[in-house]
Amino acid sequence: MTRDRRGSGKPSRGPARPPRDDHPDRVILYGFHPVAEALRNPQRGVRRFLATENAAARLAAEQPGLEPLPEIVRAEAISRLLEPDAVHQGLFLECDPLPALGLDDLGDDALVLALDQVTDPHNVGAITRTAAAFGVQAILTTARHSPAATGVLAKAASGGLEHVPSVVVRNLADALIELGQRGFRRIGLDSAGDVPLGAVPPGRPAVLVLGAEGRGLRQRTRANCDVVARLDMPGAVKSLNVSNAAAVALYALTAGSDGSAT
Repeated sequence: MTRDRRGSGKPSRGPARPPRDDHPDRVILYGFHPVAEALRNPQRGVRRFLATENAAARLAAEQPGLEPLPEIVRAEAISRLLEPDAVHQGLFLECDPLPALGLDDLGDDALVLALDQVTDPHNVGAITRTAAAFGVQAILTTARHSPAATGVLAKAASGGLEHVPSVVVRNLADALIELGQRGFRRIGLDSAGDVPLGAVPPGRPAVLVLGAEGRGLRQRTRANCDVVARLDMPGAVKSLNVSNAAAVALYALTAGSDGSAT
């Protein structure tokens, strides 16, 4: 995919022109790590790249020979393109979305995450960052009831979007049935699970299924898991945020006998 190289690298003191809203396939990334990782990814087609002088200098120091060159703007020009509380760190990137995988693209030894209507972009972003750290091959989501991989989600993922592709399906339960037929062990995580997570041995291929906070796994999703596990918490608080639960569960399912992740 070709990159747009129109950035001049020259300062611009006027207001940045807002991105068009009639491109449903555009992705907005901001913040140092999301933008830096996207620029390293040859699958990202860059449409527009804005940076402050300081941010551009920092990026150039970490990525010598950076292409395309950014358009240099003031920080407030980027702020006007984003939500009021967005922490952009002087970098803004408008680019193409990454291609999604299909179920057939998943390897026979894959570790996959499936999200059952987890809709909060902060949570999904944090889960994506954790998934990248643990070598998850893909995140399985539904076409509906899932946030777009842009903006807030991308910032929370801190570059993880470039390393963990999405598999978007129409029906999660049907996808779990198909994966089960391929030999994937389907592990649901729910506060009302039948067994403690520690009783579930590591092994691949596997898909870890996470439900929305509060509601948990839907009935048909739960019915198509081979085991539904729970995290038994010893403290006064008995449940974790779904992104924290994902991190604990992935560690448990990937840890070797010496306690190190494998």
